[in-house]
Amino acid sequence: MTGLTDMLSYDFMQRALLAALLVGITAPAVGVYLVQRRQALMGDGIGHVALTGVGLGLVFQTSPVWMAVLVCVVAAVIMELVRSRGNQRGDIALAMLFYGGMACGRLLISKAPSASGTGGSLDSYLWGSILAVDTGDLVTIGVLGAVVIAVTLGLRRQFFAVCQDEEFAKVTGVPVRLLNLLLAVMAAVTVTVAMRVVGLLLVSALMVVPVAAAQLLTRSFLATQMLAIGLGVLVSLGGVATSYQADVPPGSAIVLLAIAVFAVFSVLAAPLARRRHRGTGTPDTDLREDSTTDSTTDIGSDVGSDVGSDGDAGARPAIPGPAKAAAPHDPVGSARLAQ
Repeated sequence: MTGLTDMLSYDFMQRALLAALLVGITAPAVGVYLVQRRQALMGDGIGHVALTGVGLGLVFQTSPVWMAVLVCVVAAVIMELVRSRGNQRGDIALAMLFYGGMACGRLLISKAPSASGTGGSLDSYLWGSILAVDTGDLVTIGVLGAVVIAVTLGLRRQFFAVCQDEEFAKVTGVPVRLLNLLLAVMAAVTVTVAMRVVGLLLVSALMVVPVAAAQLLTRSFLATQMLAIGLGVLVSLGGVATSYQADVPPGSAIVLLAIAVFAVFSVLAAPLARRRHRGTGTPDTDLREDSTTDSTTDIGSDVGSDVGSDGDAGARPAIPGPAKAAAPHDPVGSARLAQ
């Protein structure tokens, strides 16, 4: 208790813990959609490009965080446009964007007016730093984090409909292109929000690992999202506290703690699946498809009554027992989206 009191007595630790709290909420809130659509490494790619924004901020002596937001949003839109076209050369184009962004960022930082003193600053952006979070950064993180949370939770059903089946969502009148672009922008903003706490090179892990851990124990999209956010908050606060006590980088502590939680959940998942099997009589293989890590079938959907225009879409009676993955021709009949 004394150690906790001492830690909270420092202003920089209070700022760091508040920033970690916001990051722990926003990263999994966006990451659950990226995992659902098999884009788990999108955050990693955006993190590479964000370094260019940091470099521009240092060169022009403006806020590196806001400059990184601008650059990442542009990069995220380009990534989404490349993905939507389905071009076979898209992977090559994205690879050049990612690595070109990192190389350009490092080059710009070397030419910054304060280049001789940016070594530590660069490390704080790449790996995160408790001392790097000042009052201005905290305000920026708070504003951007609030926007991300409001959008990702407020449009949860619409985002899920698009991530689960874009073609069906188009038929029901959902603005798929707009939502895809909005999700990409939210991912970009989340990367810049988290880079001061977790670091650009590790932010993708905080967007993915809590979601993967939550999927091991949950059986609906809403439950997965809420548990992932809870785990994100837990590991973020725990990682910052550990970094203070052990004098280690906060980003590394946060990610390793998240991986440890995933390992524990993996051990708990097997007996829980067997217990559910005994209670429902459903084969374990079906249960795994509904509640574990297959990102296309693990989280059920029932979005017809909310985002569809077909009046009969939500009228199908619920079937007891674990939800089943929908057949390709009948996406409405997939597992229930828990309220």
